[in-house]
Amino acid sequence: MRHRVAHRKLGRITPHRMALLRNLTTALFERERIRTTLMKAKELRPYAERLITLARRDDDRLHARRLAARALQDRVVMKKLFDDLGARFAGRPGGYTRILRLGPRRGDGAEMAIVELIGSEYKPKKADEKGKKGAAAPAAKAEGEAEKKPAGRAAAGKGGAAKGGAAKGKGRKKAAEPEAEE
Repeated sequence: MRHRVAHRKLGRITPHRMALLRNLTTALFERERIRTTLMKAKELRPYAERLITLARRDDDRLHARRLAARALQDRVVMKKLFDDLGARFAGRPGGYTRILRLGPRRGDGAEMAIVELIGSEYKPKKADEKGKKGAAAPAAKAEGEAEKKPAGRAAAGKGGAAKGGAAKGKGRKKAAEPEAEE
């Protein structure tokens, strides 16, 4: 029976696990949205939400900052946590993060997830903004591709060095010389 056994070990010793949670929390507060494994995300959620609750405190701000400083080593992230995130979630009673499942990772099959702070959802651009930027971008891209193609063909030559690596073999080099003379 697993009585009073609360957390996952994540295959790490305690100091490594605590460092992992600190780094994930710092990245989450800095970027507001991170991609990690599902088990790490589930361990990260209470750790990060506890720090946000500290940032919401009105009574003992200095002590709350010192407690949070034990977990966050980055001063910029600490400032963002207490100035921006604490104010953003001041009226919310809890549940500051969201975990979105992504499915298995290609390499090892580990279940992946996105952890994001509530209020930092992905917002696609409006149609009129896409129209303005979208019309100029494909034209510039087409010009860039047109410039690259002739240079690539000239470097490859008619012998097709890009296909088989003509410069490596001696026999190939002799065969490529008559074509260059024509």
